[in-house]
Amino acid sequence: MSLQKTNSEQTPDADNIRWFNETVHPHEPLLRAYLIRRFPLLKSEMDDLIQETYLRILKAKRLGKDGLNRAYLFVIARNAGIDLFRRRKMIPINDIAEIDRLTVVMDGPNAAESASHRQELEILSTAIASLPTRCREIFVLRRFEGYSHQEIARRLGITENTVNAHLVTAMLKIRAHLRAEGLTGNHKADNV
Repeated sequence: MSLQKTNSEQTPDADNIRWFNETVHPHEPLLRAYLIRRFPLLKSEMDDLIQETYLRILKAKRLGKDGLNRAYLFVIARNAGIDLFRRRKMIPINDIAEIDRLTVVMDGPNAAESASHRQELEILSTAIASLPTRCREIFVLRRFEGYSHQEIARRLGITENTVNAHLVTAMLKIRAHLRAEGLTGNHKADNV
C-alpha cells in the first residue's frame, strides 16, 4: 500500500479552494456592486465585509449546507453587512455637541480585566505567528497595515484571488486557534 497521493486524491483544503475559485469568486464583482449599493462603507471596510462573507460561506460548506449558490452568497453578504452595522458604535453628529453635558462616569478596566485582555492579545499573537509565512504576511498587510487586496497582490506579485485564498485560510486558522484556547463561545462552529 502506497502512502503517496494520486492525482485523483485531493486534500479538503484543495477541494475548498477549487470550489471557492469556481463557484464563489466569479461572483465577486456583482457581490461588491450589490454591497456598495446597500451599505455605505469605506473601501477597506468593503474588503473586510467581502472576506467575512467568504468565511461564512466556507463555514456553511464545511457544515454540509446544501444549495450554496449565488443567491445564498448574497444573503450571507447582506447578513454580514447588517452584523457589521450592528457592531459599529456610532454617535449621531447632533449628539457630539451634547457630549460635554453627559454625566456618566466610565470606569476603566480593573486589574483582572486588563490581565485577561493582555492574555487574549498574547493568544491572538501566537495564532498569527503560527500561520504559514505567506499567509501571515498577507494577513498582516491587510489587517494591520491596511493594504487593499489589489495593493497586496501588486506588492507580492500574486493574483487577488490568491490574496483572498490566503486571507480566508488565515481567518479559519486563527478562529480555530482561538476556539481551541477557549476564546470563542460559538460551539456550533467547531467544524470550521
